[in-house]
Amino acid sequence: MNPPFLPLQNIRVVDLSTVYSGPLAAAVLADQGAQVIKVESLEGDTSRMIGPAKGDLSATFIAANRSKRSLAMDLKQSAAHQILMQLIAQADVLVNNFRPGVMERLGLADDKLVQANPRLIRLSITGFGSEGDAAQEKVYDAVIQAVAGVAATQRNPINGQPTVLATALCDKLTALNASQAVVAALYAREKDGQGRRIDLSMLDATLAFQWPDAMYNHTFLDEAPAVFPEFGINQKPWPTLDGLVATMTPQQAEFKAQCQALERPDIAEDPRFTSLPLRNRYGKELRQLLEPLMASFSTDELLERFHRLNVPIGRINERPEVLQDPHVVQAQNLVEIAHGDIGRVRLAQHAAIFDGQRMPSPKPAAHLGEHSRDILTELGYTDSQIQALLEQKIVQA
Repeated sequence: MNPPFLPLQNIRVVDLSTVYSGPLAAAVLADQGAQVIKVESLEGDTSRMIGPAKGDLSATFIAANRSKRSLAMDLKQSAAHQILMQLIAQADVLVNNFRPGVMERLGLADDKLVQANPRLIRLSITGFGSEGDAAQEKVYDAVIQAVAGVAATQRNPINGQPTVLATALCDKLTALNASQAVVAALYAREKDGQGRRIDLSMLDATLAFQWPDAMYNHTFLDEAPAVFPEFGINQKPWPTLDGLVATMTPQQAEFKAQCQALERPDIAEDPRFTSLPLRNRYGKELRQLLEPLMASFSTDELLERFHRLNVPIGRINERPEVLQDPHVVQAQNLVEIAHGDIGRVRLAQHAAIFDGQRMPSPKPAAHLGEHSRDILTELGYTDSQIQALLEQKIVQA
């Protein structure tokens, strides 16, 4: 069997970030073979306290910091700063998601980083960017959902009020943008040998995410066409006899097949529903026609009927049901890994498959400071020097 393809093998990443956006970006790099050292405060990343936990390893921390090593230090002390600069001098990528000015206060201004390592890719994730009146505002995912229109896109079906999604959507899509930007910068460095600074705001990433659909009525500036019904306005779950399903039929052939599956082919010939714009315009009327038809079948019956006619449909799973969904099981999207003293854990696989081969399963996340001694030894510190750092509470192991 061929050895696993690790596109970022031998790339060294120092991850100073916390919670979601930065750690998840670095985790994607680790999935693809990068060697990631997570530098934490002596108190540890806040995400160690989010979700169910065994000791200092929460489910959230494990997912966002898989396959990394942990070095815990008090970066406000000069000896810890010296250790960090040694790591940076050997690194390919440095990740942070601090507010503007924090890196400078830590003695990590960009010009100093370039001086220490001209080939370094410096990724800085912020909420609202590094400049402007909002730059210093403290930001979490819900704040960006509010400002970027994500909450307004998802409304409470009872009162129409905007709703904040119960997932850190903006953090996660920022992480995906960040990991792609890092790889692009590494590719450019292969051509010109130059390190680069990458600035990425959660607001920028989320607006780009919103624009193709949720914001399409705000695209045209000159002689704007008529407002189109808001994307997804009719994409509510459909009740069945025993559950819920979701379906989308933007193409006319798909809509005709849906009506055929429901034994009402005449609906597809109704002049109000003969195109996607018309079906959006008369969405309420279409819903009133289709809803009782969908509810007259069981979920399994609808799945069989729709699949037979190639109509997109999915069972709406409660979260535990996701684990047994045949799509998930057959594609082996989830993996169980041995996680040391806390037993087995379940994680999602890295999404990209290269030449038919998945990335290797993730490695465990680290206890706070689990690898501090090993990393310091690799940097040339002696046992007595390491012990002194521990006793002075500069480093934790």
